[in-house]
Amino acid sequence: MGQTLPVIITFAIYTLFVLGVGIYATKFTKTIEDFFLAGRRLGAWVTAISSVASSESGWVVLGLVGIAYKEGISAVWIAPGCLLGYMVNWYLLAFRLRRESKGLGALTVPDFLEAKANDSSHLVRIVAVAITFFCMMGYVGAQFNAAGKTFDAVFKINYFNGVLLGAVITIVYTLLGGFRAVSWTDLLQGLMMVFGLIFLPVVAVIHLGGLGNLFRGLAAQSPSLLTLSGGNVGFALLGLIIGYLGIGLGYPGQPHVVTRYMAVRGEREMRRSRLIAITWGILVYYGAIFLGLAGRLILPQIADPEYTYPTVALKLLPPVIAGVMLAAITSAIRSTADSQLLVAASAVARDVYQKVFRREADQRRLVLISRLTVLLLGLLAFILAMTKSRVIFWFVLFAWSGLGASFGPPILFSLYWKRTNKWGIVAGMLVGFATTVIWKLSGLSARTIYELVPAFFLSALAVFLGSLFTRGKMRASEA
Repeated sequence: MGQTLPVIITFAIYTLFVLGVGIYATKFTKTIEDFFLAGRRLGAWVTAISSVASSESGWVVLGLVGIAYKEGISAVWIAPGCLLGYMVNWYLLAFRLRRESKGLGALTVPDFLEAKANDSSHLVRIVAVAITFFCMMGYVGAQFNAAGKTFDAVFKINYFNGVLLGAVITIVYTLLGGFRAVSWTDLLQGLMMVFGLIFLPVVAVIHLGGLGNLFRGLAAQSPSLLTLSGGNVGFALLGLIIGYLGIGLGYPGQPHVVTRYMAVRGEREMRRSRLIAITWGILVYYGAIFLGLAGRLILPQIADPEYTYPTVALKLLPPVIAGVMLAAITSAIRSTADSQLLVAASAVARDVYQKVFRREADQRRLVLISRLTVLLLGLLAFILAMTKSRVIFWFVLFAWSGLGASFGPPILFSLYWKRTNKWGIVAGMLVGFATTVIWKLSGLSARTIYELVPAFFLSALAVFLGSLFTRGKMRASEA
């Protein structure tokens, strides 16, 4: 208890500060645009860090570290794939999406797609909302899963209570402050993440006696740990590389990420955000991989590789600093879960209640409905996190693929091809989502390549053919 108490105190102080930010943000949250886009007034640092922190969750600090621990150097293929996704978002999508969503008055991704497609039937919106809610439930469940593992590893709190604690903290400040609270706290949490994934790998490598000792130790365990192939050959190697690189295809289709671009104040802030975000990504990805490699030597008998980060922190660091490292893990978890809860809330309040049912509710009622939706999805995600499937990395990648393949091609086509129409967008969303589910459940992702790769390209083909062989007219932005 003597060592654990300072860790608990450090973590508690940080958590109370995050909740305080959520409470403070309520004074700025009066309208539905405030709740979902912070009045479109985000600055460069908040936009940059909150956008990347909301995409890099417990899957990086626990999942990617665990994959590097298990697979060795071959995990490095994940980093360039994800960074390529950053480039696509910031260079091809962000500026156009901000400009056009503002001109169309769109607050959500379904809002934008329906407006661009001139879809008065709401078919685009209904399909988009259904996919969003389903995937977000699994995605948030994975974050609560990560919270349970973290509290179990650090405080020896049983998994159930750890999930419950992580869920309650996240839901409370998301309920209170909406998008502004989420973005402000994500800035803090993103900075905590990058600090943890720079500081702890450096400490771990120094503990081992330097990079030379690290690589010699890995070679002594298994030479395959130091090969980019990971011991795979032929089609297995090709599938590994394409699958890991293919993770980056999901970035343009993540609603909780791309809404940050819709909320930024202006294009000058956007340009600054781009540099900040890409630098952050480089540091976080390679830090996680080096921590996983070092963790294999420091903790050779660990039962679950996804416990590497918190266990190494407790083993090598003084209790107060270990508490800061724990805060970095929970920051990663919350920075994604809060954004996803908010996207699901927007899907119900804005896209279903206000737009599909055409309810002329006042702003306060819409904010109330949004908060109730956050509570409901949080409860469903908590239930899902209690199931037996507790491998964060693959849990997240399934939801990531469902969103990335369903929304990425329709958004990109809507921004760049004037002939994109309602039927093409609907076809792309349905084909992307269905391919993800079928590919995963059939076991093809385990035997061949990650489901997002075929799902993304089939979705793009469906958007193209669906629009080409049907009639429709895209709506131009009024900006």
